[in-house]
This record gives sequence, structure tokens and C-alpha cells, in this order.
Amino acid sequence: MVEAALDRVLPSEDAVPVNLHRAMRYSVLAPGKRLRPTLVIAGAEAVGGTAKTVLDAACALELIHAYSLIHDDLPAMDDDDYRRGRLTNHKVFGEAIAILAGDALLTLAFRLVADNAARMSDPRMIARVVADVADAAGTDGMVGGQVIDIESEGKDVGPDTLEYIHRHKTAALIRVSLTAGATLAGGRAEQVDTIREAGESLGLAFQIVDDILDVEGSLAELGKTAGSDERKKKATYPAYHGLEASRHKARMLIDETKRRLEPLGTPAEPIRALADFVFERRS
Repeated sequence: MVEAALDRVLPSEDAVPVNLHRAMRYSVLAPGKRLRPTLVIAGAEAVGGTAKTVLDAACALELIHAYSLIHDDLPAMDDDDYRRGRLTNHKVFGEAIAILAGDALLTLAFRLVADNAARMSDPRMIARVVADVADAAGTDGMVGGQVIDIESEGKDVGPDTLEYIHRHKTAALIRVSLTAGATLAGGRAEQVDTIREAGESLGLAFQIVDDILDVEGSLAELGKTAGSDERKKKATYPAYHGLEASRHKARMLIDETKRRLEPLGTPAEPIRALADFVFERRS
């Protein structure tokens, strides 16, 4: 469902500007976990909604994620050659087109969120959901976390800075994936708050597991070059706390995610299953 929707919302690679559209599709349609769109759908289902009502927003969160990966891989950022088992966008299309492809994906994402929200009965939902996504993707979220991550390379940062990076760079977008789905599906304020708290724990767990996989994984498993965090002296949980303590922290956060979901009962089971997947994944 998500794959077909992503193909639908992306511009045709035969439409002008051809090279830009091909670059957009190259990164978005590369094989991936589709965790963020799946979380949007799970957030909707947890409050009694359906995937169909939030599908455009689900695609939007994947587009934002894809844009961030394209820009992360650039020589000025992480300078990576592989992503999702294939050459990174700038290695195929050049740096200029890669930058513009990321810009175009972010812009299209907000169009999709606004269109999805506009189909709901409450017009105030448009402003609320767009603002939440903007906060999670901007300087108070993903971009802000990325800046502190870059500025912390090679430095001996403390635990507060480490957690700031992880909660903003990664957890913010995972959290808003859940809350956007719940909000668009008509969830009550207390339901959305419960899901927001669960998303915060889940997002932090995801990044800690990501840090662990960068140490233990391989190019074949991860689809990207392993060990890059250590080479760039990035601030990570394993670097600061060690692997075993990091695994323990991730497990505690997954358990915390499930506890926070208890008030929602059975409808939140898809989120619980995704929490287990986050902890057990190998890529």
C-alpha cells in the first residue's frame, strides 16, 4: 500500500525537469523499512482510524526522511557513498541535483500533509498537523539535532548533549509520525498525548539501536557503510556508554513505550509490534 502510494505522489520521471524527478524517485523508492509511514498508519489505527485516511501524510513523512538522507550523505555532511544498498544520490546525480531533490521532497511533503489535513472535517487540523511536522523537521527537531551532531564530532560531549542530538535528530520525526496519524484520524487530545509520549521513547530507542548497528553491522546488512560513526568521532550511545549499556537502555525504552500505550488497549497493538521490530532489527 505504501509503496504504491509513494509511486503515485512522486512526479513522473518523464516530466520536466527529468533529472530532478529521477533523483527524487531514486532515493524515495529505494528499498527501505518504511518505518515512518507505517508509524503514521499505526498512529491512526490506535485511535480507531484507517490507513486510507492518512496515506498522503504517511507518504509525506517518508519523503521528509528521504530528503534528510540525501542531504546527510552529501560530502559537506557525512560524505557517504552508499545508502539502502545502492550508491547515494549525489554519487549518481551530482551534488547540485541531490541538494535540489532533497529540497523538492521536503516541499512536496508539506503539500501532502496539508492536502491530507484539508480532507478532514476540522479546518484547524491543517494548521495543527503542519505545525507539528514543521517543528519535528526543523530547528526544534531533526535539523537542529543534525547541527549539534555535526558540531559535536571529535569532541568529548556529555550525556545531555548526546540525548539532545538523539531526541532531536531522530526521535522527533518518529514521534510526529505517530501523532500526525492519530491527529488526522480524529484522536482525542488525551489519546494523542499518550501516543506522543510513546513516540518519544520509541524514537530514542530507534537511534540507540541505530548506533549499535553501526558498530556491529555490515554493508550487506545495513545497506550503508558500517563503522562511519566511529571514524567520524560522532557522539553515539555506544561510544559514551558502551554496547551492553546501550542495548539495556534501548530495551528499557521499548518497554517504556509499551507501558505508555497501555491506556489505548488493543488498537495500539501495531505500535507495540513496531516497537519490537525497532529493537530486533538488523538494518
